Amino acid sequence: MASLSPATQFRRIARSKPLPDKDSTIPMTSAPPLRRRHDRIILAGLIGNVMEWYDFAVYGYFAVVIGKLFFPADDPAASLIASFGAFAAGFIVRPVGGLLFGRIGDRLGRQQALTWSVMAMAVPTVLMAFLPTHASAGIAAPVAIVLLRIVQGLSVGGEFTNSLVFLVENAPGERRAFTAVWGSWGASAGILLGSGAGDLLTHVLSEEQVLNWGWRLPFLAGGLVALTGYWLRQGLEPELPNAEHASPVRAVFARHKGAMLRVALLNLGFGVGFYAAFIYAVSYIKNIDHLPDATVFNLNTWAMALLLVLLPVAAWASDRFGRKPVLAAGFGLLALGAIPLFHLIHTADPPTIFLGEAGFALTIGLISGGIVATNVELVPAEVRCTGLAFAYNAAVGCFGGSTPLIAAWLIDRTGNPLTPAYWIAATATVSLITLVAFVREFHFHMPR
Repeated sequence: MASLSPATQFRRIARSKPLPDKDSTIPMTSAPPLRRRHDRIILAGLIGNVMEWYDFAVYGYFAVVIGKLFFPADDPAASLIASFGAFAAGFIVRPVGGLLFGRIGDRLGRQQALTWSVMAMAVPTVLMAFLPTHASAGIAAPVAIVLLRIVQGLSVGGEFTNSLVFLVENAPGERRAFTAVWGSWGASAGILLGSGAGDLLTHVLSEEQVLNWGWRLPFLAGGLVALTGYWLRQGLEPELPNAEHASPVRAVFARHKGAMLRVALLNLGFGVGFYAAFIYAVSYIKNIDHLPDATVFNLNTWAMALLLVLLPVAAWASDRFGRKPVLAAGFGLLALGAIPLFHLIHTADPPTIFLGEAGFALTIGLISGGIVATNVELVPAEVRCTGLAFAYNAAVGCFGGSTPLIAAWLIDRTGNPLTPAYWIAATATVSLITLVAFVREFHFHMPR
């Protein structure tokens, strides 16, 4: 068969390429990506988040054990609060990590930022498995674990948001949310993997074995995920550095404060709800409801599995019907349902507890499906990595990551086991008001 003429090839490409919408700030590729390359892009964005959030989840799920080993105290509540304090430290530095890795993404390219961030998580994760406990190293043990958490927090500060930017900018215009949601799916899969690791250990090892050495195994296994992520992120097409702003950090704070504030407030309820439902709930069901470890991890693992099923569906709905309807439904259900759902969780009946966790999975799934692309669309392209990373991490890192600490403190202070629900409802209301009043709808179905 004779080869097509250049003119014919050009016409075919023009007919198949999404034309950029005039209201969109997302740069489009010059031609639709090949299916194989597109699949690898999704895997590259997904696998790093599996690694990042696997480790964060493992720490949260073994917070009780880590508290006993690294922060010993006469009062178990004080030991747990100290352990969650170290957990929160990794989140508090996330805005700084966002600026660091965001600047790399805006100046040197998204791929460079993603490669460095996954390695910055891998090394501390493996080192965590070899840390001496307070009994053998004294004060050096809790200091070391806090320092490793800080390094991990810097890494996470750039990983998730840079992966969202990478996925959205390489997505067809009408499938931004469905493409970007795989970054969020990877994060949730990492948490599910961490929950599954805890579930497996509690079934095959005794409580004493887990306390003595078993808790180290999940951290050691995290190194394998990191190597996979590093390999997948090699060999993608290089990006041209963005030279429009010599200092993306300065440009973000000088010219785009409004966009950053909208992103931060929009993610406030999402971050708090997510970490309350899928991280803190493990300790809550164990310490407040007094259920055995095996039951606790089993319930959380099934709730996370349900979330993974819901995420692509919610993202598809966001592309099909618009971001605001999906987000409004999620935030509205979270604001109104947090207290009733916590009533279900605060029982001794596993099926009833699972209903509460499933309710949270539904609300968080709706929010996550709509918010992944919205976050990227709200920030201008030239400072997208830096601006999104700082704003997202300021909300999710400082408030969401501190939620286990805040929840434990609220219950200890008030004696009311339902006070975490009021914290969730309040932040979800703030995000709902921000969405309705200050976030406009975007155009999704770009003409071809």
